[in-house]
Amino acid sequence: MVISKVNASAATLTKNRTEGSVVPTSGMCVTCVDGCIGMCEIGKSAYRGHEVIYPQPFGVITTAAEKRFPVDYSHFNIMGTCVGAYGIEADSDKAIFPNVDLTVRFGHDNGITFRRPWIIPGIGSTAIAKNNWEGLAIGSALMGTGLTIGENVVGMDPETVLKDGRVVDTVDLKRRVELYRRYQRDGYGTIVVQANIEDTRLGGQEYAIEKLGVECVELKWGQGAKDIGGEVKIPDLKKAQMLKQRGYIVMPDPFDEEVIKAFERGAFKEFERHSRVGMITEESFAKRIEELRAAGAKYIFLKTGAYRPADLARALSFASKYRLDLLTVDGAGGGTGMSPWRMMNEWGVPPVELHSLLFQYASHLAGKGAYLPAIAVAGGFAFEDQIFKGLAMGAPFVRLVGMARGPIAAAMVGKTIGRTIDAMQVPVYIERFGNSKDEIFVTASELRREIGKDEFDKLPTGALGLYTYFERLTQGLRQIMAGSRKFSLEHISRNDLAALTPDATRVSGISYIMDVDKEQALNLLNS
Repeated sequence: MVISKVNASAATLTKNRTEGSVVPTSGMCVTCVDGCIGMCEIGKSAYRGHEVIYPQPFGVITTAAEKRFPVDYSHFNIMGTCVGAYGIEADSDKAIFPNVDLTVRFGHDNGITFRRPWIIPGIGSTAIAKNNWEGLAIGSALMGTGLTIGENVVGMDPETVLKDGRVVDTVDLKRRVELYRRYQRDGYGTIVVQANIEDTRLGGQEYAIEKLGVECVELKWGQGAKDIGGEVKIPDLKKAQMLKQRGYIVMPDPFDEEVIKAFERGAFKEFERHSRVGMITEESFAKRIEELRAAGAKYIFLKTGAYRPADLARALSFASKYRLDLLTVDGAGGGTGMSPWRMMNEWGVPPVELHSLLFQYASHLAGKGAYLPAIAVAGGFAFEDQIFKGLAMGAPFVRLVGMARGPIAAAMVGKTIGRTIDAMQVPVYIERFGNSKDEIFVTASELRREIGKDEFDKLPTGALGLYTYFERLTQGLRQIMAGSRKFSLEHISRNDLAALTPDATRVSGISYIMDVDKEQALNLLNS
């Protein structure tokens, strides 16, 4: 059975001429005819070449793989029970779902507290991130969850001031940090500044620590969407030249006279900016950790992607040995603002397999009495059932779930609704709920009461969209946890899941559903 979709996708704005009759392995039309204008990826590549590698249009979309992995989180069901309660008194008047505690504390000193067990990992230099930062930052801060400023933000900012190749002032990074902090409540949540090779060379994290007071920084080895560095498209010649001068890989060469002429006559409309791939060694890793701690970093995180199993073991081993505070492990196919489309679909270890290996490796280290950081898992999570499954799959080591595409979608929808309200053109689908943000957003009255009328009136609707989405996840997760009789996060276990297929059991080590409680059930029948 072919599990990949090839040669035609909404991601690359391509399609087959014979959509109902396609060769499964190549994705080509069964009859490829001379005279076709070339709507498929092969055809489009014949005239746009490397442009067709990437999902389109850049800057207004996020993407994730459409490959159907043999095992995914839908191959597990959540186990409920009608007996007892964990984390609360077994009293029907007390063990109600609104009383489920979703607070999570982590870090070497348990000094980081989130109201909810999720974090937005690595929203960086893509246009989709920058254009929706207001909603993402304010919504996350109000909910008391974590948000990561991803790679290349300092390097991409035309207003960044450099001295001897190191940043001394920024506009964009400063704005992103300050916007989150302005709406942070009661110390819940945290803002994280991530760095790749280019960020490190520019001294972005040292600047964030020393000048902006950032406590949490993250080293980036990779992400689930791709196994190369960050990428964006640049529609501006001067900016492309600036980025090359700052040390980025820019294609084609924006200083080449023939390239400049081709760009000016419209032969192509965007340059590509690429980051470098890392060259991880324990020596260089240890040195960087020492540098960050010397600079004043209070908490240090690491994010890794869907690399081969030895690299996962390396990440966990380093995080343990150097006593990091959080390790994020992102499964293959995860979302991004830009990634080579075929790479996104065909590289790396899928989430269930990767997170199952992660549990095995963490268990091994725990068995030796080694220090373990808090762990976050990512790779396609969007809803409360998936959050529960991610936490349960890696329990007791996994403390958080990373989500990006879902939150970005919520922020974008909220922003769009705000624009229609301002234009007095609310679509019929939404108008049935009302014509103002107080009527449309179900959390509006609660937030107005909590933060006051003046602050509420200033809230962008993108933030309301994210906050309201998070509110739905909150209630949904509480209901699922109450059904499993788990009234606080530390009680979630792998026993709360059952595999629906033998393959899911083989990969994860989670019991097949027909084997769950087998011994206990027999004892009850024989009692």
